Order: sequence, then structure tokens, then C-alpha cells
Amino acid sequence: MKLYTIGFTKKSAEKFFGLLREARVSKLIDVRLNNVSQLSGFAKRDDLRYFLSEICDAQYVHRTELAPTKEMLDAYKKGDTEWAVYERQFLELLVTRQVEKTARREEFDGAVLLCSENDAQHCHRRVVAEYLGQHWGGTAIEHLM
Repeated sequence: MKLYTIGFTKKSAEKFFGLLREARVSKLIDVRLNNVSQLSGFAKRDDLRYFLSEICDAQYVHRTELAPTKEMLDAYKKGDTEWAVYERQFLELLVTRQVEKTARREEFDGAVLLCSENDAQHCHRRVVAEYLGQHWGGTAIEHLM
């Protein structure tokens, strides 16, 4: 199984959709809590749905159970929580939510997890990908940059 991740910041629309097309993703799974922010530019829900269909022949899905809580995210963004603590808290949340049981492996094969951060190292999409990969096994993860 192949699972991709991507962030939209620091990328033009041309670069972003070019990476998705080159990887031949079949579906974009949005793991952001808020997918309609005006700060998202071309990565707002309705725009993404349209562009993915037209440019990449891919589907759009929003999965909030793969996003942190608002409180967790706010504390991290404000600097009240260090990355290591945030990552641990988010991993505990995934365990509590049992996302490996509600998410079907075949739905994620050839899909890309979307969040805003450019660097996957400090983004919850990496944690989600690694968590699912550990539970499902045989999962290759590629971060599109």
C-alpha cells in the first residue's frame, strides 16, 4: 500500500497539483480541522474538490476524526505546547478514537493526506500516516514536497 502526505503552504497551486498529478493520487483526504479558512487560498474545501476533479481526476474527502481537537491545535500554535507533547497527545487521541478500525485500508491506498504545514516532520498528517501504517502494515509513506 502507498500513502502520501502533502501540505499546501509554501506551494503555488501549480506546484501543489503538479505533485499530486505526478504521484497519481486517487483521493485527497483532508485531515485539517478547518477546511474552509480564507487563509487556505486554493486549498479551501470547495476549490479543492473542483481542482482535484478537473486537474487530477481525484476525489476529495474530509476526515475530521484524523484531525486534532481545537484545544490541542490552539495550544500548539500559541506555543503553549511543544511539538513532542503535541505529537504524544495527538497520538493518544488517535488511539482513543480507534481510527485504524473506522478507516478502511483500501480507502487510503494511493491517497494523499492533506494538511497545511509545509514540513511533514512537524505536522499531524505524518503522525496519522505512521499510525495507520503501523496498524495496517505493508504501508509505504511518501511526503510530497
